[in-house]
Amino acid sequence: MGARFTTRLRDRAEPIWHAQLEHPFVRGIGDGTLPLDRFAHWVRQDYRFLVEYCRLFGLAAARAPDLDTLVRFADLLQATARTEMDLHRAFAREFGIGEADLEREPMAPTTRAYTDFLLRVAATGDFAELTAALLPCMWGFAEIGQALRARGLPADPRYAKWIEAYADPEFARLAEWCRSLVDRLAEGASPVQEARLLDAFLTSSRYEYLFWEMAWRQEAWPV
Repeated sequence: MGARFTTRLRDRAEPIWHAQLEHPFVRGIGDGTLPLDRFAHWVRQDYRFLVEYCRLFGLAAARAPDLDTLVRFADLLQATARTEMDLHRAFAREFGIGEADLEREPMAPTTRAYTDFLLRVAATGDFAELTAALLPCMWGFAEIGQALRARGLPADPRYAKWIEAYADPEFARLAEWCRSLVDRLAEGASPVQEARLLDAFLTSSRYEYLFWEMAWRQEAWPV
């Protein structure tokens, strides 16, 4: 039996995913040295990203080919909107940032570009492309969380809490479910269809890297 389709996607994206894990922002969370102003910028921007990611799950639920998949995406929407975004709201409160401030935060260029890409794929691509585009965020965070926890938790309780949240086995199970869905949807795909799935996966992986870079540089619109 050959390798899973998602394993092949991950192998093609290996340089990008390795660069994510070694990015100074990610390393700074892992060893507790990340300056708090950069982390606060990430919290603000990732909150705005997650609002749009919830919309993506809603579109995925609406386009789901069966009831089980619909329910799974509805569950993912709720888990993101409540559990994951609650984590962001808790971090924001530590920085004196209210929920209304989070919702009014202007999207940085990278945040805007990434979410626009995801929603464009959801609107114009097929359902398999949609799932391939949303997979790198979920799977990548699970992988980063597990890798950082394996290195040992930092002394800063905020960064330790961040790592524990994304290293949680339940988060990994959600990512594995999404992987399995992409594998199933790719069965019998033509070379042209496989190429579209690969392009969606690689593009999202690149945006995942750029999101860390955006937070590290505290990116904002220049004018």
